[in-house]
Amino acid sequence: MSLTVLSVAYPFAPVSADSVGGAEQVCWALDDALVRAGHTSIVVAQAGSSVAGTLVPVPAVAGEITDGARAEVHQAVRDAVAEALLRWPVDLIHLHGIDFHDYLPPPGVPALATLHLPPSWYPADVFLPTRPDTWLNPVSEAQRADCPPCAALLDAIPNGVAVDRLQSPARKRGWAMAMGRICPEKGFHHALHAARAADVPLLLAGHVYPYPDHQRYFAEQIAPRLDGARRFVGAVGMDRKRRLLSAARCLLIPSTAPETSSLVAMEALACGTPVIAFRVGALPEVVEDGVTGFIVDDEAGMADAIRRVAEIDPEICRAAARERFDVARTAARYLDAYARLARRAEVIA
Repeated sequence: MSLTVLSVAYPFAPVSADSVGGAEQVCWALDDALVRAGHTSIVVAQAGSSVAGTLVPVPAVAGEITDGARAEVHQAVRDAVAEALLRWPVDLIHLHGIDFHDYLPPPGVPALATLHLPPSWYPADVFLPTRPDTWLNPVSEAQRADCPPCAALLDAIPNGVAVDRLQSPARKRGWAMAMGRICPEKGFHHALHAARAADVPLLLAGHVYPYPDHQRYFAEQIAPRLDGARRFVGAVGMDRKRRLLSAARCLLIPSTAPETSSLVAMEALACGTPVIAFRVGALPEVVEDGVTGFIVDDEAGMADAIRRVAEIDPEICRAAARERFDVARTAARYLDAYARLARRAEVIA
């Protein structure tokens, strides 16, 4: 069955192979998988995105993302989706943004929304969809368990990463690594404290988006804790990410939010790097405590785990990534879901 899928990315971050955000990385991987499988992929995403299919761009916000800027972008997304539905015989719409309910198209083509963030971060009415043929899918069992009862909720499709692209012969170095969006819920100040307590260097990589609370968090909680041994290296593309993760002694994930998944943890394991993570959300599903890293409860536990990380075998980490986290498996499950939902809509029609 040949499919035409319209993917709608979160409109405030670009989609590419080097995307920082997990939702954007998943959107890019599925677009790439669709094209490789011979399907037609259309992607509504921020201007400047790089996709395998056809890009329908929406303007990027210049400067701070205010409520007014958000409203303008949402209207641009609605217009872009309407344009795409007129130009192509779309079989299914796949939405990735936390704000997808603000530009959900009128009834017609079936729609699937992936819940990339904790269920409590979405408006309650997201779980009471009135639009026909509108479905929700979580990305982990922990996230699904946190969702309210919902007839539109499908089985979880776990995320994955390009394991083959992350293989590297890099020699292990002394530093710990932390990586991701620089924002309060990621808790990177805890990683800085833990690394200092363990007396190890730390490299923090990531992007500070132009949200006031993100910028304030960096200025007040991150910048004052940086020094010669604990440095911020900014956003990194895939090649540099692979080199840094492969050389790191461990990856620290001190998130204070109930993580729905963790692509960076999967990437680290694919690089043969153990992961030390707080016991929140789906992180215990990703990290096997004492096998591919450690699950800890606080900064003191993280510092102790940094000291013990030599107990973890890098080859076991790589094997776990190959067995559990290959993005090809994730893409195959999504393509099956696309076909199933498109066929269901045809039967009902």
